[in-house]
Amino acid sequence: MSKLRVVVFGENVHEHRNPKVGAIYPKGMHAAIAEGLQASGDDLVVSTVTLQDPEHGLTEEKLEATDVLIWWGHLAHGQVADAVVDRVHKRVLEGIGLAVLHSGHYSKIFKRLMGTTCSLIWREADERERLWVCNPGHPIAQGIDTCIELAAEEMYGEPFAIPAPDEQVFISWFEGGEVFRSGCCWYRGNGRIFYFRPGHETYPTYYNPQVRRVIANGVRWARPQGSRWIDAAPCVPAREKIVGHVPGVSS
Repeated sequence: MSKLRVVVFGENVHEHRNPKVGAIYPKGMHAAIAEGLQASGDDLVVSTVTLQDPEHGLTEEKLEATDVLIWWGHLAHGQVADAVVDRVHKRVLEGIGLAVLHSGHYSKIFKRLMGTTCSLIWREADERERLWVCNPGHPIAQGIDTCIELAAEEMYGEPFAIPAPDEQVFISWFEGGEVFRSGCCWYRGNGRIFYFRPGHETYPTYYNPQVRRVIANGVRWARPQGSRWIDAAPCVPAREKIVGHVPGVSS
């Protein structure tokens, strides 16, 4: 079996503006996410791109050589070129997988695929988070016990303005009392989309073994399925002979 080609897109802005983030992720958040994937098995080939790369690293050629794209963004959603969003959108509909992490819920590509605002409530208060497995038979939950507990994270709370997920894998509870749909799956065209909530930049969440396990599971779940779907609407000849009928006239 050929290896799964995974690309991690990282905004790569916080790491250079906030010394705390730079200290936690000295190689960048995208590098930490990629390292977790690489450690998960030799069936993956993982590379990284950033907002600062030409065309954000997501050229036609790069996307043609991608099976699953991971997206982390926050401060610079508006700086992502619309032409690149169009390109990614097309490829997801054709069949590549997309895994959107944490604040990527406000990314242009996620909002376009969801067709909603993807808004939510939030709070930064260093509070405990439990991500409860609500679908233990789902491939993304494999290897995870009843919940993942994070000592400190940013809170995201309901209402989360997304379309109802096709599959729900995790629900979060926060120390302050809120809950949130933290692991959601959708099908768009021929592609699969997974949204996973944890990963605020000022916490070392992407070093957590269970978080890394979920992201790796999500990548494998989102892999392309079968043939590539092509968005086209050609006029085609009939496969069989057509016998015309005049309305109101018996044969």
